[in-house]
Order: sequence, then structure tokens, then C-alpha cells
Amino acid sequence: MLDISDTDYNLTSTSEILLTSERGDRLASKDNVEFIFGEAEGNVIHVRPDVVKQTLHGIGTSFTESAAFVLAHLSKEKRQEVMNRIYSEEGANFSLARTVIGAADFSVEGKFSYDDVNDDKDLVHFSVAPDHDGFSKQQYPGIQDAEFDVLPMIKQAHAIKQQQHDADLKIIASAWTAPAWMKDIEDWYIPGSEENNYHGTGGILKKGYEKYYANYLIMYLEHYKNQGVNIWGITPVNEPGGNNGQWESMHFSAESQNDFIKHHLGPALHNSNYADVKLLVYDHNRHGLEHWAQLLYNDDETSKYLYGAAVHWYESTFKVYEDVFERVHNTFPLYEIIHTEGTVDDLGKDAPPGVTDPVRFKESGWFDNDSFWWNDNATDWAYSATWEGVNTEDHPVYTPVHRYARDIIVSLNHWVSGWIDWNIVLDKDGGPNHVGNFCAAPIMIDTETAYVYYTPVFYVLSQFSRTIRPGDRAVEVSCVLDKLHDDAIHASASLNDDRLLSVQVLNTTKKQVDYQLQIGSQFAAVTIDANALQTVRVQL
Repeated sequence: MLDISDTDYNLTSTSEILLTSERGDRLASKDNVEFIFGEAEGNVIHVRPDVVKQTLHGIGTSFTESAAFVLAHLSKEKRQEVMNRIYSEEGANFSLARTVIGAADFSVEGKFSYDDVNDDKDLVHFSVAPDHDGFSKQQYPGIQDAEFDVLPMIKQAHAIKQQQHDADLKIIASAWTAPAWMKDIEDWYIPGSEENNYHGTGGILKKGYEKYYANYLIMYLEHYKNQGVNIWGITPVNEPGGNNGQWESMHFSAESQNDFIKHHLGPALHNSNYADVKLLVYDHNRHGLEHWAQLLYNDDETSKYLYGAAVHWYESTFKVYEDVFERVHNTFPLYEIIHTEGTVDDLGKDAPPGVTDPVRFKESGWFDNDSFWWNDNATDWAYSATWEGVNTEDHPVYTPVHRYARDIIVSLNHWVSGWIDWNIVLDKDGGPNHVGNFCAAPIMIDTETAYVYYTPVFYVLSQFSRTIRPGDRAVEVSCVLDKLHDDAIHASASLNDDRLLSVQVLNTTKKQVDYQLQIGSQFAAVTIDANALQTVRVQL
């Protein structure tokens, strides 16, 4: 049991310092530094281990059909090596995961559910076979293992976890859509076109079909359990605000999701064998969380079924929306916030007007090129948007590593209890994606040569994951920066039951920075390299 009540710690030196940097360090061990008594000055990171906050679930990544498809191009031995790098104690050791219920944009061909028999309200034809049928070598000549798929990928991850002491892997499942026959459009999505004034849609549940969709989600949990996979959490749908009909989706408003949970999904879960599965609402961009929290958490008939909310990061390439997290937590402290998706999107798009170095926006600029990830080279979906309602100032060109590390650090400082990346593996072009929505992944593989590129983001996520473990507690951190801009240094910290403190520090500048790490009445002089993520560990 964690008990930190004394601010006068008897510290001697740090116990470990790890560094991942643009210079080429990859979870490299650095020399420890000593603590002295006194009050630090200059650039100071104040850590308060006596002020413990939320319990953490750790860091994670996602299982998708696209990821499984890419891994199926490797030999079994090579794939085992990659999977060990992701899930073993010697690797990233991710403790959280997300997976897709049915088809998504990161499906190889898309447009499927687990019951596509029209109006099969009793779900007698329900089957998760699409998740374990594999990929035809005849259709995809590069496939090395025709039996590998999403479910085998999840099972392999579990097998790796079961071989080690830290065997916890919490999986959150999200559907992008109900089966098409349950929706008003009776289709997976309708793209925007001149005919519909360029307003696409994923449709909504038909009136009266809410109970069938709730049963569909329960059936998924049951079939996965029968496959030996327990799902820890579930969301009613991914991104209920929709995506303008670009790929599989289904709309909910806060009001309609509230009614769906209150009258259908909540009672269905409660009365099933899966009442302990954590129900997370929303599952969309964090700027809109407050409205949903106010409506669903304030409804006593709904809130009794809820564990918390899931959020994504796509409303800005640099904002974390920590003010939203603070307000939601302060008003509803019993409900958790878990980040369930974030990725570097917009890969392979033509350079917007005025860009003088278009190669960085084109194919191959990011593959086997660490410089892309450590510098301002990435854009997102709204970088050059011209449509109504998009503030392009929130979507500037950005540095991928900074976006990841900043978001994790600031989120953990403001009540987020777990952080999940999107596809763990994609091909060198950021796919496959059946609608051309190419994105980056921590691991990218040339499926023709089987060359595996572990990006800097993989090492950054690994460093976070290896030092932020399930059950750790976030603790209070504040930074005083002397003659540095506000985005220069970010820091967060967590504490485990053995009183091992892990301080995460991001330096976004191109120069090394000297700072003082103040803990209680002692401090240590620390230097962080330019453009780097540093983890300082201290035994209290």
C-alpha cells in the first residue's frame, strides 16, 4: 500500500536515468546524479510525492486488422521478435490495448460486421470469424502466414504476457459502426458528394434497433471470451460525432448515447456475464468531453453503469485540453479519463500551397528516417482545411515525438489514467487502409523486403511504458522555467508501491537544458540533452 506522508526524504542519488533523443539515444542509461539539501533556483522541476493523484493503467497501443495483415508478411520467427519488442518485459511491455469491433478504416477491405445477414435480430449468424480467418496467399502473394489475423495477434500478445510476472493486458474494444442493416442509411457510410451538398454520414441506429445493437456488443464480448480473450473495457461506438462519411462510422449525440446506455447497453451489460466490463462513453476528441460528461454523469440512471470516458487527440496538433480534463475531474472525480486513440495522420498527402520542402509530406519521407520524427515535418487532417468550423491555427506543422511525449506528460498531470496509441504496426506507406486514410505507426514495415523500422515514437512510448506501470500513482509536479518558453520543458511523475519515483521530462528545444530536480528539501542538478525524453528514477 502506497504511503507517502513525509516531505523530508533522505535521498542520496538518482537510481536510474534513461534517455531517448534525436542524437540517437534509445532508452540509454545515463550517469546518476546526487542530491543535496537546499532550495533549487533557475530551471526547477518540483515533484511532490506526498500529493498522490489518480491510479494509472499505463501506456498502450492497438490491435487492428491492418496491423495483423502487415505482420502476416513476416516469417513466424521475425513476427515473434517484433511481438516480443512490443509486449515483453524486455521490450515496450505495453499494459493497455485497444481493438476494433468489426470493420474500420484500418481494415484491409472494410465494410463488414460480425453479422451481415439482413435483419438477423436474434443474431443467430453472429461470428467473429473475420478476426481469425486470416489472409489468402493467393489474393495477397506476400503473405507468409495465412492464418495470422487480429485474434491470433491478440492471443500471441497474451501468450507473451503470460510468460512473465507482469501479465496484465487490459483491452478496450470499440465498434466503428453497427451492422449496416441496423442503421437508417442501411450502409456502412455515405461519403460527401455534390448530391448531398458534400455532407457525408455514417448514419444512426434505426429507431427500435437499439436493443439489437446492445445485444450485438454483448455477443462480441461472449465470442471473444470463448476464444480465450477477456475484454476489459468497451465504448458504445468510436467517434460518435462522425467523420463526414469517409469510412465506417455511426453517429450518436450525447443525448442519444445517454438514452442508449440508460435503456439498453447499461442494463444488458449489468444483466450479463460481463457486468465487470468497464463502460467508457464518448470516445472522441477531448475538446467535447465536458458536454458529454455533464449530460451522462448527471443522469443517475445512466451514470451507475459508467466507468469513465474515452478521448482522442485530433482537434489540435499541440493542445492537450488539460483545462477540460481539470473541469471534468473536479466536477466528476469518480469517473476516469482514458486516451484511446492518437496517431500521426495525413501521410502521403500533397504538400499544401506555400510549403517549400514538399518531400517531407510525400511518401518515404518518414520511413527509416529518424529526422522526420524529431522535427517539424508532420501535418494533420486539418492543416490546410478550408471548410467551415475548422480553426487551422490549432493544426500547425508539428514534431511527431513532441506531440506524443507532450500529450502523455500533460495528460497524466491532469487526471488521465491511461494512454493508448493507434495502430502499433503499419506498412511503410502507413497502411493498408481501404479508404486511403494513411497514418504513421510506432513500427513500420516494408512488406516487400520484411525490413522492420522501429521509429523514434516506438522508443519514446517504450520508455514511458517501461517506467509507468499499472497501479502506479500520478503525483504533483510543477515547473519553473528561467528564460525558456512555456513549451521548452514538460514534466510529469508517478510513484509505485515500492516508493520508486519516475519523473518524465521532455526537452523540445535544440539545446541541452540544465535544471534542478527538487524533491522535498533536497534537489539534484540534472542535464537533459537537446530534443529528448528523459526518465529520472529515484528511490524514496
